[in-house]
Amino acid sequence: MNIDLAREIFHHSHLVGDFLLRSGVRSTEYFDKYLFECEPSLLLRIAWELAREVPRAADVLAGLELGGIPLVTALGLVTGMPTAFVRKKAKEYGTCKLAEGASIEGRRTVVVEDVVTSGGQVVESITALRAGGAIVDTALCVIDRQQGGSALLAKHGVELRSLFTMNDLRVAVQQ
Repeated sequence: MNIDLAREIFHHSHLVGDFLLRSGVRSTEYFDKYLFECEPSLLLRIAWELAREVPRAADVLAGLELGGIPLVTALGLVTGMPTAFVRKKAKEYGTCKLAEGASIEGRRTVVVEDVVTSGGQVVESITALRAGGAIVDTALCVIDRQQGGSALLAKHGVELRSLFTMNDLRVAVQQ
């Protein structure tokens, strides 16, 4: 674990208060991913660390709307891999695509997300990508909140690889 990076992510994005998470769970702490994704030097360091987690057999990286988009863009730049931007719902005009950019059909696609809590949105997106012909067995994230996301993804045949868990971040700031 890159302790310096964990500390920097924590200090840039950790908020304390009363927050409703997408999963419907209330939390007294929140990681505002936009605070670390909008800091260019920090985003670049995250991308280099995430690049180590990309499976060798991967063909394309797919970032989930909205937080996964800056991550997958930076990751594509450091790896040279093609990228796709995945909408929560296919647009209803123009090309009507769910995934914009690189083709996913028949390709080993690695899903990229910022923070995973329950994993519900990631599973929904993977289901839609698979329906579009993508082969998905790996998802990457910066922070795994350790609230069931990894287990839910495993039930759907997907390994979640995270740079940090909530516990990792807490330990890093205490050192």
